[in-house]
Amino acid sequence: MKKFLLTLAAAALSFTAFADEGMWLLPYLQKMNIKDMKAKGLKLSAEDIYSINDSSLKDAIVIFGGGCTGEIVSDKGLIFTNHHCGYGSIQALSSVEHDYLKYGFWANSHGEELPCPGLSVRFVRSIEDVTAQILGNVPSTAGETERQKIISENTKALVEQMSKDFPKSKQAQVVEFFGGNQYFAFVYEVFNDVRLVGTPPSSIGKFGGDTDNWMWPRHTGDFSIFRVYADKDNKPAAYSKDNVPYKAPRHLEISLDGVKEGDFSMIMGFPGSTTRYMTSYEIDQMLEVDNPQRIFIRGERQAILWEAMEASDEIRIKYASKYAGSSNYWKNSIGMSRGIQKLGVKAQKEAEEAAFQKWANENTLPEEGFIDALPNMKRVVAEITPVEGSMQYLQEAFLRGVELLTPARAAQVSAGFYKDYDATLDRKVAKRMLTIARENMTPADLPSFYAEVVDAKFGGDIAKYVDYVYDNSVFTSLEKAQAATDEQKKADPAKELANSVMASYRAVYPKYVELAPQFNQAHRLYVAGLMRMQPNKAWYSDANFTIRLTYGNVLPYNPADAITYNYFTTLEGVIAKEDTSNPLEFTVEEKLKELYAKKDYGQYAAEDGRLHVGFLCNLDITGGNSGSPVLDANGRLIGLAFDGNWEAMSGDVAFEPELQRCIAVDVRYVLFVVDKFAGCQHIMSELDIVKSKKRK
Repeated sequence: MKKFLLTLAAAALSFTAFADEGMWLLPYLQKMNIKDMKAKGLKLSAEDIYSINDSSLKDAIVIFGGGCTGEIVSDKGLIFTNHHCGYGSIQALSSVEHDYLKYGFWANSHGEELPCPGLSVRFVRSIEDVTAQILGNVPSTAGETERQKIISENTKALVEQMSKDFPKSKQAQVVEFFGGNQYFAFVYEVFNDVRLVGTPPSSIGKFGGDTDNWMWPRHTGDFSIFRVYADKDNKPAAYSKDNVPYKAPRHLEISLDGVKEGDFSMIMGFPGSTTRYMTSYEIDQMLEVDNPQRIFIRGERQAILWEAMEASDEIRIKYASKYAGSSNYWKNSIGMSRGIQKLGVKAQKEAEEAAFQKWANENTLPEEGFIDALPNMKRVVAEITPVEGSMQYLQEAFLRGVELLTPARAAQVSAGFYKDYDATLDRKVAKRMLTIARENMTPADLPSFYAEVVDAKFGGDIAKYVDYVYDNSVFTSLEKAQAATDEQKKADPAKELANSVMASYRAVYPKYVELAPQFNQAHRLYVAGLMRMQPNKAWYSDANFTIRLTYGNVLPYNPADAITYNYFTTLEGVIAKEDTSNPLEFTVEEKLKELYAKKDYGQYAAEDGRLHVGFLCNLDITGGNSGSPVLDANGRLIGLAFDGNWEAMSGDVAFEPELQRCIAVDVRYVLFVVDKFAGCQHIMSELDIVKSKKRK
């Protein structure tokens, strides 16, 4: 088994990439990609992008927070990322008195920059292929449970070995690739003192809101600015007023040249999750259970939240980040289902599976497992679908949907939770969540409180039961929760509700645990078999929130018959979209209107005299790439990636080269907002801004 796996990995690294599809590992750019990248226009070497021994572009890219990308843009640790990536921190710093969400925030000195508790950034310090160390002693005859046990032991030992000489600020992580056929170790350095430097008002940073989310043409100035701080020795340290801006070994230059159709572009960042090796059976599960349930449950909850947010600034600030996080994946699920159905992705997968099964039957031995991989996958998916369906309802409708269950389940009361909690709104949400769960869940998996309490004591009236819980629970406010005794908390009706939900979850979960290894084995063998079947293909692993590079060109696209979308948008489109009947999504700031009326764009105007806002390129991105730098052929920053396009929402499952586009905010619009709109020279003075001779 070991010999086969190493050969498999080598085969994946010995052929040049032929398409813009791909999320490529940095250590293999020289072997796999650089020739094609240069043919597309790249001026740099592979060593310029990623170097083992020297500083390279990679060192300017960071994991921002828990699920985004950021880039260092000055030698004083300044970070550009998306507005929606900084949204949680901006919201946490906001109040009715200091509404940074609505009005924005701009520091005029280091001393005015705002600490962001809980926010961190991580730099990638090293990347190493450790497949031999992780899989070297796994017997070829090992069952999946035994295999995973050995892998877990090997991983733990390797991480301990790598970490023994690390300071606490460094972390080693071993990550699987290609469904567990290959493993890499990443070493990160973590900085926990990160401060807000500047953010535009939501009317710029979130312009278009949910209506425009995932859509093109797009006119969102989706950026925010932070800074990473270090101690006097330039080492990671907890927040202290004595900390100083981090002296970054590498930062990005910023180009004012803009983009033209056909220009080379590339992105380095941390794509979160794709399922490009998904089978047709999993697509059925997604289209028939997972997405419909998520769309329905979140849609019902979001409608209640939105109504309350429109009516109250206090509620808007409290729930802005929660709503945005829920809504983003909700609309993604809608677009994903639409795209998969419209573009015939299932039929594509079925054709691939038929070819694979024919190859496996004719070219492999039964004991290798390839012949049974797809039949086993079909069986396991059929068994696991109803299990995951019940788990999803318990998670979405109860554990995520009813906020009161969070403090009721917690060992300690959190003041941070209550800062952004409204019991009256949550009560209204709970009535709807408990109702739809009863109407849609498998009766056998329903929490017992329905029969034991709702039916037995409240005649089946869910609204009365919810009112009883919220009227009598100590967890509806921080003051009551802190004043309550342990005995009161244990007997609390919200605690009883939470216990009932968790009991149902624990009853369902063992079946999932039993089936998951079988699913993993079928998936791993299918991926390994595909790679053996097509050894000359340039393979890349699914996204797993490790640093990747994708490259291609600035391009328009044709979303439908007789429709062509240009590759850029302008400030004219922002002005045209203003909608006073929808102030939470389509407000245009008066200062922005004044600048537009005067055409006061300064050096940020394009050659045509207009101010470009966003642009498109055919780069392979997904969630986690938000905030990633879009770089030109010289490695200079030209934009910030923040979205994909609606017509190719199936892209996480199947890349669509004719339709798939990355939406980016033009860095010239970012600079225009910082300079002309905000007048923040404190930020502008730090940046390395480059402009070449005027292009023809």
